Amino acid sequence: MPTVSSFRIKLVRAALGALAGILAAFTALAVAELVAGLVRPAAGPVTVVGGAVIDRTPAAVKDFAIRTFGANDKAVLQLGILAILAVFAVALGILALSHRRAGAAGVLLFGIVGAATALSRPDTTGIGDVLPSGAGALAGAVVLYVLANRAVPLPGPAGQDGSGGWSRRGFLTTAGVTAVAATSAGALGRFFSSRQGQGAVASRESLLLPAPSSPAPAVPAGVQLKVPGITTFTTPDSDFYRVDTALTVPKVDAGTWRLRIHGKGVTQPRTYTLDQLLARPLIERDITLTCVSNEVGGPYIGNARWLGVPLADLLEEAGVRPPSKGGGADQLVARSVDGMTLGSPVEDVMDGRDAMLAVGMNGEPLPFDHGFPVRMLVPGLYGYVSACKWIESIELTTFDAYDPYWVKRKWARKAPIKTQSRIDTPKPFARPAAGTVTIAGVAWAQHRGITRVQLRIDDGTWQDADLATQAGTDTWRQWSYRWKATPGGHNLTVRATDGTGQVQTEQRTRTIPDGASGRHSVFVTVT
Repeated sequence: MPTVSSFRIKLVRAALGALAGILAAFTALAVAELVAGLVRPAAGPVTVVGGAVIDRTPAAVKDFAIRTFGANDKAVLQLGILAILAVFAVALGILALSHRRAGAAGVLLFGIVGAATALSRPDTTGIGDVLPSGAGALAGAVVLYVLANRAVPLPGPAGQDGSGGWSRRGFLTTAGVTAVAATSAGALGRFFSSRQGQGAVASRESLLLPAPSSPAPAVPAGVQLKVPGITTFTTPDSDFYRVDTALTVPKVDAGTWRLRIHGKGVTQPRTYTLDQLLARPLIERDITLTCVSNEVGGPYIGNARWLGVPLADLLEEAGVRPPSKGGGADQLVARSVDGMTLGSPVEDVMDGRDAMLAVGMNGEPLPFDHGFPVRMLVPGLYGYVSACKWIESIELTTFDAYDPYWVKRKWARKAPIKTQSRIDTPKPFARPAAGTVTIAGVAWAQHRGITRVQLRIDDGTWQDADLATQAGTDTWRQWSYRWKATPGGHNLTVRATDGTGQVQTEQRTRTIPDGASGRHSVFVTVT
């Protein structure tokens, strides 16, 4: 057997330590997933740590993530967490070759961090939430200790390095068994997690939505323009934007769901089941929702036909009065099953607009991604102050007494939707042929409506666009403009006027603290 160089020995040693660390981390996550599947899927370490990271991420960074990754922002975050864990796992694995107890203790430390984070989450159910992180860390520490004990990486006669020798077969066998066992544990954990959600899935599949007492008017003719590339008036559920902080979408069983109404000015606290809400008179309305993270011209807006219980009726029955009528509470705090809190002005909720607790979306029970079994929405307000998904309680309080989740992170307490418009077609940097080109898009100013849309080509004068029929003041409105395009580069800019006569401002602002403003423009090259 030829002599092995010192460098090669160190390289092999480091590789074995890295492999041991990765397998230990993989085992820890797999066991944690298994225990979480038995206890509570949302208590898994990646989920709780990811939630804590989201909570502590500056608003500007969150906006960047939403803008850059869209609906994939949570997947990117989880991959980032796993990548960081992998780096630490490699380091602990190499450390464990010389200091086995220290390496194992490092794994246990990660478990302590995960357990403490689980207990700190707003949706924690108590001490049981520490079990996934604790069990996973213990399993990972044992695996690292055992593999490090077998990874004395010097081929050749025993005792050549004073270590007592090394068995390549013994290490690889142990590593292989560990990988198979961890993979099986992870698969079993996913199975148990899916079973925990089966009751919720079954409750949604069996739910029959009653007919509304106040149905939405038929969508009038002329609402949808026949222009290729323009956004559809009604957004299909599958295309509706989703922006929230939930790494794991809550799956709530409709049969066990409850809603509590309580707090300041509530003379008759109430608790409702879903069946009780469905037995009440329901309203059906076409309403456009907008996320405050929507940049000028952005995609985080959608229109759907919602079915729900008028929220003002529930509040009035509980004894709530708006501030204008002597009520002591000026803020309604909606709380989700995952701990999210959103604050809405009581005055807006009770001023006659179609604020509701929605149970249906586009003729079907709410999808899980959009809040099944019940979510709140208030026309005219950005989602972060009105559109609580998976809602479980409503507390009446004051803006001075309590700051909800986003307000604590420097977003505005009150956030009416700003007048905005967007060019859907042609797309930025398109190359249309010279001649007549149809420019088209949508405009919105929920609860005020759109009365005018204008286009400007380069630095020319503003020209009126043709408006589609308006379905209601709470929905967006399509528009189009036939442009006689001449060869060369051109900048197209749009602006809208709302029902109050307010013209969309050209002043550009960020989404923080109360929504972006400015005018959308696209550059095209006419050939």
